[in-house]
Amino acid sequence: MTDTRVSYRKKDHVAYVTLNRPEVLNALDHRTHRELAEIWDDVEADAQVRVAVLGGAGDRAFSVGQDLKERARLDARGAPATTFGSRGQPGWPRLTERFAMAKPVVARVDGYALGGGFELALACDIIVASDRAVFGLPEATLGLVPGAGGGFRLARKLPVNLALGYLLTGRRMTADTAFRFGLVNDVVPPGQLDDCVEEWTRDLVRSAPLSVRAIKEAVLASLDMPLDRAFSTRYAWEERRLRGNDRVEGVRAFREKRSPVWTDD
Repeated sequence: MTDTRVSYRKKDHVAYVTLNRPEVLNALDHRTHRELAEIWDDVEADAQVRVAVLGGAGDRAFSVGQDLKERARLDARGAPATTFGSRGQPGWPRLTERFAMAKPVVARVDGYALGGGFELALACDIIVASDRAVFGLPEATLGLVPGAGGGFRLARKLPVNLALGYLLTGRRMTADTAFRFGLVNDVVPPGQLDDCVEEWTRDLVRSAPLSVRAIKEAVLASLDMPLDRAFSTRYAWEERRLRGNDRVEGVRAFREKRSPVWTDD
């Protein structure tokens, strides 16, 4: 495709998804959301893809969130206001609402991750940031709400008073602060960002695909369960892992002192 809002390529079981509007700090307009939805559909459907990396073009921003110029034009035309969730909006379900997304997604964050950009990062499973990354949810200062789940996810990851402090004021946090809060997995200098992301993707691809998906599903599905119920619940991807061959191949490869050859991907 040409003149796309999102670039998309695959290599060695990794799908690279890059927001490609650096001239507007990778702001998210309707067309971007539509393109992203098609890409996430493909990531989920392609058996050769084991992990996805979401990043932003340029070195100034991962994404500053909703394209407010587009929003102003929509408001002027009398378009309905948006609220929590994207149902009925272009690109639904967006990554922030793909709750059954089985494959891990790594956020590569360099520069600003604000509003919907921060919400996209929070919807990923692993966040790797440069030390110049800046995170924030400024919606309250704009008369908006973090409709892509930023409030819900932040309050689940931080003590509620800390989350509300950022949500109600729009204050920004540095990459180091986000790391200290446990929101970010790694913080590195910009020149080391791609290498760090590659280390994560390499480790994820090395793991058995069905094990990765079973663990992700079970962990996320059981967060609010009592521990005894978490143990007794049946998980779809775990059922597939039990029926698959990789559980045998991994042990056999360990015994034979060789790298496993995964087939259930």
